[in-house]
Amino acid sequence: MSESHEANRWADEGTSLAGYTLKKEEEEDFTFDEPCLKKQKTSSACLGHPTSLPSSESQVLRNELNMTWDMMELLSTLTCVERWVCVNIITLLREENTVPFIVRYRKEMINHMDADAIRDVQLVFEELCSLAKKTQSVIQTLKKDGVLTAELEQNLRSCRSADELDHVYSPYKKGSKLTKARRAKALGLEVAASAVLNTPHTLDLRTWVKPGLSSVEEVATGVEHILADMIAKDPETLTHVKTLCENSFVSIQSSVSKSALKEREQKSVQDIDKFHLYFDFTCNIQRIQPHQTLAINRGESLKILTVKVNIPDRVKSDFTRWCINNRWRLKTNAREDVHAIIRKAVEDSYKRLVLPFLTRSYRTKLTSAAEKESIAMFVRNLRQRLLVCPVRGCVIMGVDPGFRHGCKLAILSPTSQVLHTDVVYLHNSGQQKEADKLRHLMIKYSCTRIVIGNGTACRETESFFADLISRRCFHPLDVSYCITNEAGASIYSVSPEAVKEMPDLDPNLRSAVSIGRRVQDPLAELVKIDPKHIGIGTYQHDVSGGALKAALDSVVQECVSFVGVDINICSETLMRLVAGLNAGRARHIVEWREQNGLFINREQLKLVKGMGPKTYQQCAGFIRINPQTLHRSNGEGFLGLGSEGTVSKGKGKTCVNVPASFNPLDQTCIHPESYHVAQRFLSLVGGSADHIGSLVLRQCVESKVSTSSVEELARTVDTTPETLKLIIDGLTQPPGFDIRQNFGQADFKQGIVSMNDLRVGAVLTGRVDNTTLFGAFVDIGVGRAGLIHKSNITLDKLPVSQRRRSLALGPGERVEVRVLNVDTQRGRIGLDLIRVLQ
Repeated sequence: MSESHEANRWADEGTSLAGYTLKKEEEEDFTFDEPCLKKQKTSSACLGHPTSLPSSESQVLRNELNMTWDMMELLSTLTCVERWVCVNIITLLREENTVPFIVRYRKEMINHMDADAIRDVQLVFEELCSLAKKTQSVIQTLKKDGVLTAELEQNLRSCRSADELDHVYSPYKKGSKLTKARRAKALGLEVAASAVLNTPHTLDLRTWVKPGLSSVEEVATGVEHILADMIAKDPETLTHVKTLCENSFVSIQSSVSKSALKEREQKSVQDIDKFHLYFDFTCNIQRIQPHQTLAINRGESLKILTVKVNIPDRVKSDFTRWCINNRWRLKTNAREDVHAIIRKAVEDSYKRLVLPFLTRSYRTKLTSAAEKESIAMFVRNLRQRLLVCPVRGCVIMGVDPGFRHGCKLAILSPTSQVLHTDVVYLHNSGQQKEADKLRHLMIKYSCTRIVIGNGTACRETESFFADLISRRCFHPLDVSYCITNEAGASIYSVSPEAVKEMPDLDPNLRSAVSIGRRVQDPLAELVKIDPKHIGIGTYQHDVSGGALKAALDSVVQECVSFVGVDINICSETLMRLVAGLNAGRARHIVEWREQNGLFINREQLKLVKGMGPKTYQQCAGFIRINPQTLHRSNGEGFLGLGSEGTVSKGKGKTCVNVPASFNPLDQTCIHPESYHVAQRFLSLVGGSADHIGSLVLRQCVESKVSTSSVEELARTVDTTPETLKLIIDGLTQPPGFDIRQNFGQADFKQGIVSMNDLRVGAVLTGRVDNTTLFGAFVDIGVGRAGLIHKSNITLDKLPVSQRRRSLALGPGERVEVRVLNVDTQRGRIGLDLIRVLQ
């Protein structure tokens, strides 16, 4: 990332945005066999952009935390994000701005970071706040117990992780055994321990022999325990031993437990065999993969595996030498017995206190990193599943396959209205009669697309329809079918929301409706289902449920907001997921729409109950007023227009006047706060808002941009380049533009292939069905997904835009693959990635 001359030009303008540098994606940040490289910070803060929180906010934050470290410095270090960006992100979040709003409309303040990066910073900030809160609680507890000292409080407030806090606090927890150091202190040996470090030449251990300390050896042992405790809790010492470990080969090792072996001898236990890869497993702590960490953790929790962290003996010897010769070196000459005390204290501290701390710390870090990577995989898969391009403009038949209870059918109009539902028994006798019924329904409703759920009887149902298509049973219709993931459909079909939406339908028929709508408009349908039931990712039961839910809910909000919703036809379910809205506000919008008719402009949102300035600011840019919807309503429009052309909202609140006419900018992604800039830009290029998305306006804009840079034009209309780029997009995108047009649609086909038809070396095209921490599963149309192991997803096979580890492959992407192996008995197909199809 370099500082361009643009930064200096912005600085000359004196705006609050001066000096921001654009953040470029680093291509080298893609590795599958190595830990993800940290993003390098940009250069130090430039003139013009904010480098600290407002004084009032800063003071509030300091009072809330009351720790020795600086929040923004530590946040910047942990997230590898520039300090000024961290400051801006936290300021925006504390001002109750939503992530979608920040990412789209405050790009210059966050250095063009994406939503995932913003959430990472937010998560670390919340963890640090939680740590500070827990520290304060611990201090209050220790103060109440009368064991808090100034030194202990300083050590507690210096902790930078929950592990460090627990390490310092654990000896003082109620219910825990009195530590050896505290027992020695209770016997009055703390002064003697201090003397060993500061005035060893004056120390005579014999003077400390007294009741409770019957010999010099007991005195020496007590002093050693106090010194060992001091060494183990010293921040500088812990930092040094961590550095030694980083430069050494630290490994994690797992082996089968004795209890598991005993169980397997008595009877065959299938769960035990699932972990056979980890029965004798050793891996460098820096090379272990997230899925391996989660698998080992699961095996350990089931008592199938035993796990330990191996730290080389060299670390111990180097640590002992450094402590004796540097950090804990005696200040004056001393007798040999005093030297022996410090040497034994260091060795005892390492073995009894430091080594367990390092082990816990490594396990915690590995688990935390693996959980974050697993959640990131869920997030990526969910985003790509939600943003699959809708199949519009055709009648679709949704099929929920089944054997005994038949296949449930739902025929849906191009606007997802239920035209007909039925049940057919395709896998019993009388198949010709059922085939005739299907032909009648397909021709009656001009249905050319069939969507089959991938559950029980899917393969047999697919074979039945493929046979009918091959025999031209639906002639003259050109019929094709696709298989879609039906995960969560049965759960949704019995939910209160489904009952409210389709009260007269049997739950099984509701499933067929859901399956069909998943292809017609995946986003609108899948948001009705709890994200964890959609069938994405792996190890969902091995990660924090709260963290996973928060991340997935945030992605759903992001996708709904970035796609945008037509306020006049949007369902209440979808609307509540728009940034800034919730269930109550969405309900009030629907109620207002029912009472007053369609919204004519965004300003009318201000008339809705509960829609304050902040809520309006957050949601307005993601809500569309589609002129086609208004035209279809035959002029129904807004019913409460005043004679002055404005509408007022009073009723106990400050009066709000809103215009009563349609604003063409309301159909775009341009935020109302930038309308005045958009109008200035339109005047500059000689265009009109009435021509939004037209070829004429697009040519006017392109002509102006080609003669002047975006930066120069931004200064002319008094805005930032980022805002102007968004305005240009909004003005030039065609009416009804959908960002999902850039994503792949469901693949429809007319024939069927089985695993038996596959040959090693065959080159096929398919679509990624799901991605995991160890590879990607690809649907190649044979009823079983094949696995591209991550070792076969290499840098040279990916487009430049996808060479970040977090963007490698995701559901819905079309790929060209080569068959490596076929195991029909186990139903496994190994694939090699050739390339990603654009």
